Amino acid sequence: MRFLAAAALTLAATSVQAAPAQYSLDPEHTLVAFTVEHIGYARVLGVFSEVSGTFTYDAETQELSDVSVTVGAASVDTFHDARNGHVNAGDFLDTGNFREITFTASEGSPLGENSGTVTGDLSMLGQSHPVTLDVTLNKAAEYPFGHKKFTLGLSITAEIMRSEWGMTYAVENGLVGDAVSILIETEATLME
Repeated sequence: MRFLAAAALTLAATSVQAAPAQYSLDPEHTLVAFTVEHIGYARVLGVFSEVSGTFTYDAETQELSDVSVTVGAASVDTFHDARNGHVNAGDFLDTGNFREITFTASEGSPLGENSGTVTGDLSMLGQSHPVTLDVTLNKAAEYPFGHKKFTLGLSITAEIMRSEWGMTYAVENGLVGDAVSILIETEATLME
């Protein structure tokens, strides 16, 4: 049954959009969040409220290209004012000197009817390193109200080691975890 549902989504996407088309992340329906261990007791949640991005996708061939996403680093919110100040400071995001976090990729690799990976360059703190995103296509259809544009619903996860970007504060003593889990939920609309 799940296979048939995925196949139906793919066929629907193919019939509406059978050539490469450019999509834009809907800022009202895009969430970029992360969690990181705090002294081993629990994971702290943070979100970024300023996110924009575009990509090109061919629903028939599942080819992906021209991925470009920009996150406003200073838009981070960990739901605690003092912690927000620390995360914006030099120990972590250093938003006074590095205003943006970007992700760019030139292609993706489909793994199934509705899943795949995208490997690209994540740039922050003046450094770029490769990161692989695990992507699930939840739905591909015309939006039922409002803009009524053809829309892709995507769930995306990844894990990075923040020390790769030189963000080593409290890694050695275990007060703040090195591994950062990333969660992205987005609706991407067809650009006209």
